[in-house]
Amino acid sequence: MAYNVGQVQINNSFANASYFPYSLGKLQAYARKFGRETDKFRFMLPIFRRVTVEEALENLRGADLAVFSLYAWNFELSMAIAKALKAARPEVLIVCGGPHVPVRERDFLLRHPWLDIAIHGEGEQTYADLLDHYEGRDWENVPGISFVRNGEEIRTAPRERLADLADMPSPYLDGLFDELMAAHPETEWLGLWETNRGCPFNCAYCDWGGATHARMYAFDRKQLEDEMVWFAKHKVEFIFCCDSNYGLLKRDLELTRFVVATREKYGYPCALSVQNTKNATERSYAIQRMLHDAKLNKGVTMALQTVAPEALRNIGRENVSLKSFEELQRRFNRDGIETYTDLILALPGETYETFVRGVDQIIDNGQYNRIQFINLSILPNATMGDPEYRKKHDMQVVRTKIINLHGAMATGNEVEETQDLVVGTSSMPRADWIRTRVYSWMMAFLFFDKILQIPMVLAHSRFAMQYRDIVNAFLAADPAAYPVVHSINEFFEREARQLQEGGLEYAFSREWLNIYWPHDEYAFIQLCRENTFDDFYREAEAIILSLMADPAPARTVMDEAVRLNRALIKTPFQTEDLSLTLSGNIWEAYRVALEENRDILEQGEFRYRIDRTAETWNDWDTWYKEVVWYGNKKGAYFYTIKADG
Repeated sequence: MAYNVGQVQINNSFANASYFPYSLGKLQAYARKFGRETDKFRFMLPIFRRVTVEEALENLRGADLAVFSLYAWNFELSMAIAKALKAARPEVLIVCGGPHVPVRERDFLLRHPWLDIAIHGEGEQTYADLLDHYEGRDWENVPGISFVRNGEEIRTAPRERLADLADMPSPYLDGLFDELMAAHPETEWLGLWETNRGCPFNCAYCDWGGATHARMYAFDRKQLEDEMVWFAKHKVEFIFCCDSNYGLLKRDLELTRFVVATREKYGYPCALSVQNTKNATERSYAIQRMLHDAKLNKGVTMALQTVAPEALRNIGRENVSLKSFEELQRRFNRDGIETYTDLILALPGETYETFVRGVDQIIDNGQYNRIQFINLSILPNATMGDPEYRKKHDMQVVRTKIINLHGAMATGNEVEETQDLVVGTSSMPRADWIRTRVYSWMMAFLFFDKILQIPMVLAHSRFAMQYRDIVNAFLAADPAAYPVVHSINEFFEREARQLQEGGLEYAFSREWLNIYWPHDEYAFIQLCRENTFDDFYREAEAIILSLMADPAPARTVMDEAVRLNRALIKTPFQTEDLSLTLSGNIWEAYRVALEENRDILEQGEFRYRIDRTAETWNDWDTWYKEVVWYGNKKGAYFYTIKADG
């Protein structure tokens, strides 16, 4: 008798692009190679993207066993499908695994009675073992699982991780996705590539290091190279590397060379996204330089998270070298490689003051493309998921919907995912969390969206003004004197307060592409749509000058810096290039201040020509997408400028 296995791994999709259900593929490939009873099972085509519960039930029709891979972004929908499936067919055995199966809870299955078995930890061996015991249902002989018997949740002995991954089969090379691809010719497939497992760090907000106990094991190199060729031959454009610290192993440099050679030979992949190792500076630099030269990276992530010593200790990252990040940042800037830095709001031990000083420090170290200010959410298996840890740091949490950045609004019949956001701690009380969230949006708007970057940089380099003082002056702007700036402040504060009460992370606009926008980009669009740019720049110049004890020496410099900044911002419906004559070398002084932290401003007659016709946007929707949205990580908001004469 053959048993039908339903498979559910719901990943995020982007238009018609979807990730392969890689985790399910690994489970099936391992069971097929090492399981004793695998021939008795027929694996149904997996559900790999968000669908309605009704569509999922139709897909799972006839399943004797259904396996769900649980993540933060699919938990609620997976539970809704599993619950409906159990109600429709009580005899179906429902198995779940993945990072969102809680380790600490001892009543997870009792709270979700439609689930029969939960797999804890690495799943391949356990899954094959479960299939071997399917007919006898003697689950107590299967390590690494929980199940319910006589109203009691029973957990078997933990299973050791696989230390030798050399024999781990590949779902790509074994052809396990061939039928799925044939069944969905409309789908643009995104690749997941796993070269090693484990993480040597144990960051409190992440469940990776704790789950793997800091040990890293590597997959067979030849198989990894064969997988990359498979991606190329199947024209998979984008590959996401699942490693926690790509570049930590010496062989990662050679793997990168192979990816580049594959791209040169086949034209694919077009992009490889990796998460850099924290401390191996030389290899990280060499790898990212290779990817950049081969046009395989779309910006380098500098995942600092915080630079506050107390916060670093509290989250277990005191062994991460900030000097390594700083050195990489300088090298990437020198080579013209765009980077962006991740900072997490409200980490335990972080205060409002340490946060804003940290932002200044990161900018001074050369990050002028983008800081991504990320709200802290709690994963169930992270150290922060421990109630005692949360109590120790007085972490105040609110449940909010998970909204995809630049994603469309749900149609109304979809199951919504949720997350637990931290909106206050003992070091950052709720009122300070509001201040920090508003400050982050204002800094992103003024500096990283480049709305006011040139005058801010020159005020810093020539007049020794701190970035945080400039931003705070905008946040304290008098409503009567600065009505445009005040309206932006009001918007940011209103949105921060509603988020703290469980509202949405992003600002929705039906008119502006019908998607959710980060708040700084929303303010950018609003400034342009309401035609208040010129009023904003008049107010901005006045605010900066008001911070100076004697503004007279700076008045001409700030006036011309504001004029140049305004002229460089990409806006729609431009039909002519623009020439500017300034009394200072504003553009050159700005660039040197950014890249070398030196003041070279000099007086004279300097002419510039701004190219507004090489790129044009003749409708709002195209401008929203190509400038405001796509320009984000690279900070690509300025027209091209060159000296004129």
